[in-house]
Amino acid sequence: MAEQQKLSAVPLTDVRIDDVFWAPRQRVTREKTLPHNFKMCEETGRIDHFVKAAGRMEGKFEGYFFNDSDVYKVLEGAAYALMLERDPELERYVDEVIAKIAAAQEPNGYLNTYFALTDSEERWSNLRVRHELYCAGHLIEAAVAHYQATGQRTLLDVAVKFADLIDSLFGPDNRHDIPGHEEIELALVKLARLTGEERYNKLAEFFIEQRGRAEQRDLYGDYCQDHLPVREQSEIAGHAVRAMYLCSGVADIAALTGDQGYIDAMDRIWEDVVQRKMYITGGIGPSAHNEGFTVPYDLPNDTAYAETCASIGMILWNHRLNLLHGDARYADVLEQVLYNGFLSGISLDGVKFFYTNPLGSKGNHHRRGWYNCACCPPNALRLLLSLGGYVYAHSDDAIYVNLYVNSSARIPVAGTTVTLRQETQYPWDGKVRIMVDPAESAEFEICLRIPGWSRYVTTGLDDGRTPARTILHDGYARIQRKWKRGDVANLDLPMPIRRIAANPRVRANTGKVALQRGPLVYCLEAADNGGHVRNLTLPRNARLRAQHRPDLLGRVTVIRGTALATGNEGWDDDLYRHAAEAESADFVAIPYFAWDNRAAGEMVVWLPESPLLLAPPPVRWVTASASHCWQADTLLALHDRQEPESSNDHGIPRFTWWPRRSSQEWVQYDFDHPRRVSSVEVYWFDDEAAGGGCRVPASWRLFCREGENWREVQGAADYGAELDRFNRVSFTPVETTGLKIEVQLQGKYSGGILEWRVGRE
Repeated sequence: MAEQQKLSAVPLTDVRIDDVFWAPRQRVTREKTLPHNFKMCEETGRIDHFVKAAGRMEGKFEGYFFNDSDVYKVLEGAAYALMLERDPELERYVDEVIAKIAAAQEPNGYLNTYFALTDSEERWSNLRVRHELYCAGHLIEAAVAHYQATGQRTLLDVAVKFADLIDSLFGPDNRHDIPGHEEIELALVKLARLTGEERYNKLAEFFIEQRGRAEQRDLYGDYCQDHLPVREQSEIAGHAVRAMYLCSGVADIAALTGDQGYIDAMDRIWEDVVQRKMYITGGIGPSAHNEGFTVPYDLPNDTAYAETCASIGMILWNHRLNLLHGDARYADVLEQVLYNGFLSGISLDGVKFFYTNPLGSKGNHHRRGWYNCACCPPNALRLLLSLGGYVYAHSDDAIYVNLYVNSSARIPVAGTTVTLRQETQYPWDGKVRIMVDPAESAEFEICLRIPGWSRYVTTGLDDGRTPARTILHDGYARIQRKWKRGDVANLDLPMPIRRIAANPRVRANTGKVALQRGPLVYCLEAADNGGHVRNLTLPRNARLRAQHRPDLLGRVTVIRGTALATGNEGWDDDLYRHAAEAESADFVAIPYFAWDNRAAGEMVVWLPESPLLLAPPPVRWVTASASHCWQADTLLALHDRQEPESSNDHGIPRFTWWPRRSSQEWVQYDFDHPRRVSSVEVYWFDDEAAGGGCRVPASWRLFCREGENWREVQGAADYGAELDRFNRVSFTPVETTGLKIEVQLQGKYSGGILEWRVGRE
């Protein structure tokens, strides 16, 4: 297949980043994040699985069945680290890990430690769930990167042998099935490019072509993007990471074949994502129930899922679309995700990670050093270390600058090789100098991306006597001339502070604004604002100014201004009280990517313009605890005073016992001092309508604390479990320091609560 795309990426091996923003992050990633990821793969048994599968260690498989993929992603990241800087010690360690992987491979090429250590008869029997092809895809990507970094075939031979086995099992004349979690499609294209073996492209195309076709198999549904043939899809659906990996693979095949059906589908889906389902940070996938997409304009802030891996998928997809179309709008989205929704996923010290990236927090959301489902930490690692491959692109007669990063690159164009040097303080400053050094003078274009956020742009050359023909096309300022050594092109992108409003159909942001400067979205964090930010409003006439702070959060530019602070404390259950005047309050906003790197506290991206839009504060006189709370949920949801629209409301915070099922569980309130109470109202969470696994409980009871013991409340009416309403239980008034709800979960289901009110006398 001949490449049909308009542009080719300049590989990261031909790019050197040395700026004040990304170079320190890449250094931290090499020195901290990479060893941390390897260490966690060792401590959690992920690497030992290969030793066990090779028969060199006793033991069972532990953790998720797709844990092999985490090891492969860390190896891929290590390969990129070696491309950037030779490291004999790292190479030795990588060789040791690869030897363990190779030893676990079976004679026919099969390699998956979960199946090797469990029931081998189930191989290839549950592609929707068990992720064999997903793991194989990450093995292939790691192998390609390792070969490109070292020239060694140790891992590549393993991957080729496994790919050949898969090719012998699946295809038009073999088994018709697809992976439930996409990934192998884009990996096979990478393998074909490296090896020149066309079979791998054909197999990738087969997996894509089979989606949504029920002639010879059962469909997996829209969660797996398997509800319609790809050419017929117009809306993004299902699990966000899977969707992005599929779209990346489709873009790869479209680039190879020029298939207009695939190209049109990608264009329609891209419009759906960017115009209706993407956060201002570039994050995607608002819902925890499917880790993915819901309906247009459903973009809640505090409960935003916006998985880090999904942001990485957005970068992969938009990079491919930019190369396919040669249009800057895809690089605009890539930049938006890169600096915001992706970068927030990793801490400044490189060893803590967000799985989800909400746009608001009451102080209960924090990065963690690792996850049982650990897809995000190694994924962030490999993206950061491969960043150089996203900066530049080229065609036969043009160089494209897609990201503004202090760097140098060697780029083939117009029959010569050009050394390009970019000098800039981006993203803090929009001035860019491009120094051009062709091996031989040649006629070509230098195309400078004009970001969608930029309204006023100036371009020019250092040599004012030499006219430059500059046109604006497809989002690029194109400077056409005969370039010679020493030529310099200049670009100036002013960075005013902008107030951004959301489409009125985004219910969560009605009457609110967000702040953006250059490519960066800003947020207010409690650490800079007296411990609270959710009581602030930003009037339309508020004056704002930027200030660079080299002493803060690794050198950031902050936004300072004056907001209005409204005292919304002390309401308890009062219906009316004296109206308090809002007071002026100076505030500091920091780049969104940098939040939660200091003390825990509140955070907001979207600020109301009027005090009337402030949410009520949580009930302060209760403290909640439970037998279990899922990591994506919060106990604070029980008393945050956000009233549900239905039992299936995914737009507000919630508490659930997920993934516990069929069990007896409890949740309790401890009061700040003894209080006389006489009723409770419980709004149960039930996501049956969304295909989730939570239902109202089979039964429940209410207890009050009596001394050191708990006793059931007296005179309680029927314990209701009705949908879409508060279930009220009145009882004989009692003075107590706490209440406890005990539930029996239904059959095979879990359960949860959206709001729990306590009625006092």
